[in-house]
Amino acid sequence: MSTDSSSFQLTHTITLPTQRSQPVTVVAAPGVSDPDFRQLISLSSSFESVETLNSCSTRLNVNLEFSDVCRNAIGSSLFEQWLNNIQSEKGLLADGSLYLKQVLIQGVDMFGKRVGFVKFKADIIDKETGQKVPGIVFARGPAVAVLILLDSEGTTYTVLTDQVRVPIGRPILELPAGMLDDNVGDVIGTAIREVEEETGIKLNLDDMVDLTSFLDPSTGCKVVPSPGGCDEELSLLLYRGSVSADVIKQLQGKETGLREHGELIKVRVVPYETLWRMTPDAKVLMSVAIYEMAKKQGLLPLKYTDPSGTSH
Repeated sequence: MSTDSSSFQLTHTITLPTQRSQPVTVVAAPGVSDPDFRQLISLSSSFESVETLNSCSTRLNVNLEFSDVCRNAIGSSLFEQWLNNIQSEKGLLADGSLYLKQVLIQGVDMFGKRVGFVKFKADIIDKETGQKVPGIVFARGPAVAVLILLDSEGTTYTVLTDQVRVPIGRPILELPAGMLDDNVGDVIGTAIREVEEETGIKLNLDDMVDLTSFLDPSTGCKVVPSPGGCDEELSLLLYRGSVSADVIKQLQGKETGLREHGELIKVRVVPYETLWRMTPDAKVLMSVAIYEMAKKQGLLPLKYTDPSGTSH
């Protein structure tokens, strides 16, 4: 067999508990095995190490020609969580009408030594028609955002970040937000850290309310902004406090973010009353909707609905 990467296709086989008679082929797209990707995460290429990835009861049969990038992509928490989702009680494979035939790993982006994003194409087949279900996936995992309400001299303000967003080609006003390190990450801890990094505001753990916890349990108590192409699940949190007019002035236009990581962020403070019209950010609009409904139905403590009830 030739060692030229163009002369053979790197493959890997997965046997899922839900379809043991139909093994899944995982394939590396051209260029994926570039050496720049070979330090994706600290996983050994031995069978023993690969077998430790079996938290979702998935048997991994390793083809030793399989590239490091694909081995590490399927060993990442992102891909593992996707496998868990499709095999869950309400997952795509639950009723047996669909099956997973092949996964094409198209790319992996690293955040240091951790897998940050995985792009892949999954061939999900409808058994009745034999047709593929659309299955292009951008896996980025769970994240958290915080709706910060600050009451000052009779007006409630919201703290937003104004930052460059290359994917949409322009800056956008958004809620302070950040990605969790893994699927069991500290949601509130991550939220507090991201708010401080992006706005300079230090929040207290006990003052946070999880807005998404008010959703029906069948939703997983998360919101999914773009399920047609991305696996991202968001937890939306709320903080409300009272501050002086000077604090509002100090926050307005403040430059923040981790400059060494390319974060070019300015803080913007806008009246809550006009917030829903100020930005197309889905995190903002979803947070406002849940907050208003939770307030209307009396699900929030008094201090989160009435400025006179705050103690900050």
